[in-house]
Amino acid sequence: METMQADRPAAQRAQIQSSILQRIGRTPLLRLSRIVPADCARILIKVESENPTGSMKDRMALAMIEAGERSGRLKPGGRVVEYTGGSTGVSLALICAARGYPLSIVTSDAFSLEKRNHMAALGAELTIVPSNGGGMDEALTRNMIGAARRITDQTGAFWTDQLNNADQLPAYHAKGEEIWQQTGGRIDAFVQSTGTAASVRGVGEALRRRRPGIHIVAVEPSESAVLSGGPSGVHKIEGAGAGFVVPLWDPSMVDEIATVSTDQAMAMARRLAQTEALFAGTSTGANLVAALDVGRRLGPDATVVTVMCDSGIKYLSTGLYNRPQTRAAA
Repeated sequence: METMQADRPAAQRAQIQSSILQRIGRTPLLRLSRIVPADCARILIKVESENPTGSMKDRMALAMIEAGERSGRLKPGGRVVEYTGGSTGVSLALICAARGYPLSIVTSDAFSLEKRNHMAALGAELTIVPSNGGGMDEALTRNMIGAARRITDQTGAFWTDQLNNADQLPAYHAKGEEIWQQTGGRIDAFVQSTGTAASVRGVGEALRRRRPGIHIVAVEPSESAVLSGGPSGVHKIEGAGAGFVVPLWDPSMVDEIATVSTDQAMAMARRLAQTEALFAGTSTGANLVAALDVGRRLGPDATVVTVMCDSGIKYLSTGLYNRPQTRAAA
């Protein structure tokens, strides 16, 4: 065995990594084909489900934890607290498990059981805030924030506070740079759903440094289109639409705000799975609805990039994929 390892090429040995955290980022960019009409721009999708937890939020969670470590706000073995719709919580649970931090998560029954089980499996302690009929709205977000604040006050923990934490922006700058390099600079528009607004802002900032004229599109639920000036409402696009204008939102970074309904987003996510074999969540469906609309307007000579935010495995128990089969047995 020792001889076999000694004979192994150095490049192959170098592929051995010391932590799962080294697998965060550097995700593929894939060209869609069957779902894109002939008169549409080239649609490219950043496959963030390739991150360790199956979500783009691995990037920002690692950035927030590392910033806390550098500043001394997070001490060795110290507790971490966050409120989350699930994906950020799963990502924090992964990083805290790898780094040895206890984690308290505030979440809700509005978000998928898979996400809650995943957080718990990685060692997070969960506080569940009840929702209004399983929907996401401003009241739920603010109740979750309040619960996280109380836990922080009681325990002296490090609160990552994702809605206010600009430490996550460099992670999305890196994602934007990946997109620029992968497209060889051939990109005309970037489309991304908004939750904390850090992704559309961070990627947009990185791309605008490279090419100021890139068209940046933010996507929000039509049922709660507050960034567009509409009223706050209830929707079921997990990870998007906090129900109020979030602190990291920068309207100067966005050329257009697209609104997509929960039903449209779910239908598109199902269609994506069945035509392109990409199994994603509802926010990805919303991204693609908006990206195809932008692509039709820009025409076949343009390139539009959007994001596959996470894996559909996180939503198997929800109304997105847990539907009765209608075909009768032969």
